[in-house]
Amino acid sequence: MTASILGIKIHSKGDKNNYTAMEVWKKERFMKAKAVSYDYTASIECLAQPHKAQYGGGIIKNPEFNEGLNGWSTFGNAIIQHRNESNANKFVVARKRTQPQAGVSHKLYLQTNLLYTFSAWVQVSEGKPLVRAVFKTPTGFKHAAATVAESGCWSMLKGGLTVDASGPAQLFFESQDTSVEIWVDSVSLQPFTHEEWNSHHVDNIEKTKRRVRIRVDAQGNPVANSKISIKQKVSGKPVGCATNNNILNNAGYQNWFTSRFTHTTFENEMKWYSNEPSRGKEDYSISDSMMAIMKQHNIAVRGHNILWEDPHYQPSWVPSLGQNDLWAAVSNRMNSVMTKYKGQLIGWDVVNENLHFNFFESKLGAGASSTFYKMASSIDSSVPLFLNEFNTLEEKGDSKSTPAKYLAKLWEIQKALGANYKQMAIGLECHFDVPNLPYIRSSLDTLAATKLPIWLTEIDVKNSPNQATYLEQVLREGHNHPGVSGMIIWSAWRPEGCYRMCLTDNNFNNLATGNVVDKLLKEWGIKATLEGQTDAHGFFEASLFHGEYEVEISGPANTSLSQSFKVEPRHEPDHQIMLLQVST
Repeated sequence: MTASILGIKIHSKGDKNNYTAMEVWKKERFMKAKAVSYDYTASIECLAQPHKAQYGGGIIKNPEFNEGLNGWSTFGNAIIQHRNESNANKFVVARKRTQPQAGVSHKLYLQTNLLYTFSAWVQVSEGKPLVRAVFKTPTGFKHAAATVAESGCWSMLKGGLTVDASGPAQLFFESQDTSVEIWVDSVSLQPFTHEEWNSHHVDNIEKTKRRVRIRVDAQGNPVANSKISIKQKVSGKPVGCATNNNILNNAGYQNWFTSRFTHTTFENEMKWYSNEPSRGKEDYSISDSMMAIMKQHNIAVRGHNILWEDPHYQPSWVPSLGQNDLWAAVSNRMNSVMTKYKGQLIGWDVVNENLHFNFFESKLGAGASSTFYKMASSIDSSVPLFLNEFNTLEEKGDSKSTPAKYLAKLWEIQKALGANYKQMAIGLECHFDVPNLPYIRSSLDTLAATKLPIWLTEIDVKNSPNQATYLEQVLREGHNHPGVSGMIIWSAWRPEGCYRMCLTDNNFNNLATGNVVDKLLKEWGIKATLEGQTDAHGFFEASLFHGEYEVEISGPANTSLSQSFKVEPRHEPDHQIMLLQVST
């Protein structure tokens, strides 16, 4: 947490180190570094006319085809043609394609030390095929973006990439449906240095923080030199961590966990196979005990999960059920778990991973998922209902769960919900090997265009020498993206080892990953205390993140009091200062 004046102290629980004036100066210099601003906008509508190319096309030559086919050529067996629409819009068409990759292409030079954000607008002659933007590089093909294209209107492709080796590259557009023409317009490829990319994080944070002015008075007169201590009680953009039943009987784990996190997800304890191992014999004893601990420490819980489409994770008695019995079992499961924990959770993962698996849909019909969400909404309309999926951010080559495929499933469910369509929320698991930062950010841009809450629900990174570095990159991308509402780290502790990533050893000493989390919790004000004192006019001013706070004030005459207050997020161009009046 930062304040608007130098000389304040920023510290965390158990950490006596404070920012020095030099560190503040370095941060201010970094924030003022000139950088190309990042364009977070994305369109998920199919439009009559494409938008202008982002960044003026960046390093793409003739991005809007106003110069005919200058800079563009054929890739594979296809014929390319320059066309004009009746509204004078110019674009290129690839027709008579005999291979998925055949079409229009653009040659350029890419560098390993840069991050590239990509966008384009595409249309097809018929149908609704998946169209990808791909780069052929010296080390192989790099998928940059994908969308479901339509005929008669333009769809936006937005994505990004990095390359493994500097060298010549070739952009092309592919579709497995070789019978369609691919139309392309408003192409952009914008490079960013790592310094520029990180500066976007700082810019975004500063745009959302709100200045808060506290005035302390006694009988209407200002009280100078009052000591001010501000603690954030609840973050407006939470960072939590998964936990499991080990927290019930291990004081060390419980102390480590509850001293850091305000939000959690139970790793397995709310899943169907845990709650009903035998048909009709429900057991919520473990999840109830865990809920009691979370309530004791004011830790919010996400519900995970009601149903799981993966056939390997069903209760052992479920796969053999006939259709009617399965419907009855599902209905009982949903009513049982949702009614039991109604009013105690902040959201539900209703159907888990149904872009990759289809256990229920294969047995109950293609519309089963939509029916499940409709049932869930009727049981509890007060909490967000998440579509929780993996590889939407992690693997751009996974055609099952691209942002476009995710949106198609989301819209299908929203249609079934009718008036309650805004109850849906976006859950992205985030099990990373090596995070591709431009693809993560651009995919979040696309999903954020829905205006629905987005949570990164199961963040972890594969073990490697760079694990902690990659974790920090992912957490920063999530926290600093304007569309993300919260994050859960998937690091529930087990003595035999965590799912993929632990934050501590078995003595609850932080690993490198745990140190990253502690550093960021402090930096983002989630586990930090801001201290200072009022000036001669009784004022103290600070710049605070969105969230709920408690301020403690100690006056010169040994008077003290505390007061809670809430800071709403600031959105440009709102520059209003929040005034908090405190009388002693």
